[in-house]
Amino acid sequence: MILRPYQNEAVNAIQAEWSQGNKKTILVLPTGTGKTVVFSKVVEEETKTGDKALIIAHRGELLDQAADKLKNVSGLDSALEKAESTAVGSPKKVTIASVQTLSQEKRLTAYTRDYFKTIVVDEVHHAMSDTYQRVLNYFDSAKVLGVTATPDRADQKNLGKFFDSKAYEYSMHQAIKDGYLSTIKAQMIPLELDIHEVGMSNGDYAVGQIGTALDPYLNQIALEMLKYAKGRKTVVFLPLIKTSQKFCELLNLHGLKAAEVNGESKDRDEILADFEAGEYDVLCNSMLLTEGWDCPSVDCIVILRPTKIRSLYQQMVGRGMRPFEGKKELLLLDFLWMTERHDLCRPSALISKDAELAKRIDKKMMDKESGIDLLAAEVESQNDIIKEREEALARELAAMRRRKQKLVDPIQYAFSISDIDLADYEPTFAWEMGPVSERQAKYLERVGIDSSVVTCSGMASMLIDKLINRQNEGLTTPKQIRTLEKYGFAHVGLWDFDDASRMISRLAENGWKTPRGVDPYSYQP
Repeated sequence: MILRPYQNEAVNAIQAEWSQGNKKTILVLPTGTGKTVVFSKVVEEETKTGDKALIIAHRGELLDQAADKLKNVSGLDSALEKAESTAVGSPKKVTIASVQTLSQEKRLTAYTRDYFKTIVVDEVHHAMSDTYQRVLNYFDSAKVLGVTATPDRADQKNLGKFFDSKAYEYSMHQAIKDGYLSTIKAQMIPLELDIHEVGMSNGDYAVGQIGTALDPYLNQIALEMLKYAKGRKTVVFLPLIKTSQKFCELLNLHGLKAAEVNGESKDRDEILADFEAGEYDVLCNSMLLTEGWDCPSVDCIVILRPTKIRSLYQQMVGRGMRPFEGKKELLLLDFLWMTERHDLCRPSALISKDAELAKRIDKKMMDKESGIDLLAAEVESQNDIIKEREEALARELAAMRRRKQKLVDPIQYAFSISDIDLADYEPTFAWEMGPVSERQAKYLERVGIDSSVVTCSGMASMLIDKLINRQNEGLTTPKQIRTLEKYGFAHVGLWDFDDASRMISRLAENGWKTPRGVDPYSYQP
């Protein structure tokens, strides 16, 4: 299998971290960009010398998916450590294990502690649980790769207690820009669904109670779908088979050609093929299609199974994020779920690691009747937060800038380029908490950043990465930003390098005075 450029970069970055002594590292790839492909390639490379590798996960479908993908990518067969199946004594180089099974003392101690040289943890945000830690601490000499979609800040901070580094991250923004994922239009449906009395089961909303709570609203939801989803190829996720079947019937009554599939459907493959061929407008399912099924032409997702589990939400939406010829966007229909719990996943959960940012995105979506581009909403929300914080910290930053007039304060730089991740940076891994190195300081000073107020090595590393990426994209440098902001120009961090150079030349030619007819604050190159 030929890997995509970013997948190759990820494989090389992981191996680089291990070679540098960071034995426990993390890979972040958004849903739909092939994280299983990447770690399968890593496992292939690591087992070429005869070493054994272990892939562990907490859900059965992830185990099956990993086995299938490993075979497709590398040709490697795998042994299974799950329930009555054991890989002890197997000649196969790769073992795929259920963490619930392998963490049992009898199953774990059947292996020597150095049996596996490489371990992959899928959905690594679960890795700090007792069951995972029992396995990872037992095989404590192995190299570990943790794989996840976008982790939130709490997840990252938690993972930093065990992992040494983050090897590679590919953002959803970049995946959409590169054409590997479809753009997302989020549409809030003005229908209040009351689920505040729904209980919890296994850390999520109890599916049986959700089904009961949904029942009175199904006809209204079907009518709303006629407005928004007509003419689109739509997949609906529901909590129960009976709820899915009832909703399918209602959709057909209202004129939408709908079909339903579940784990008991004998003609499931035929129905899926007919849906892909355009025989049906809508496909209803009770969480059957979250893994292992792809129909790139799907351009509308309806989630009628509210969840607090980010990975599950991402999997549902991921069924519609594949690009397809003629596909303009993925329409994601969301509802105003009435609940007292604040950890309910909404469209913002796909892109935002920050709780404050997520709330801003959700509000923009609720205020926009015609729907909103999710990534555009993120950028707007980021800019709003940055502007508010910049205004609040103006005096402090002015005092800070007096210390070194010729250099740019890093926090001010973060505001100038509208980068909330940099403005909110907190170290995650142990190496990030160390002091700024001499090499880092020299580089930052050379490009115009005041290194004396950079708090730690991790922040310096993030700054340097941002600076290099901006240089590659042809955006303004810190020195250009400092010069132009001095003369009152706004949002200079978003300008191109060449545009900034031309304006600086005009200022110089005009005796370092603003050219006639130019309003710095409102000027756009």
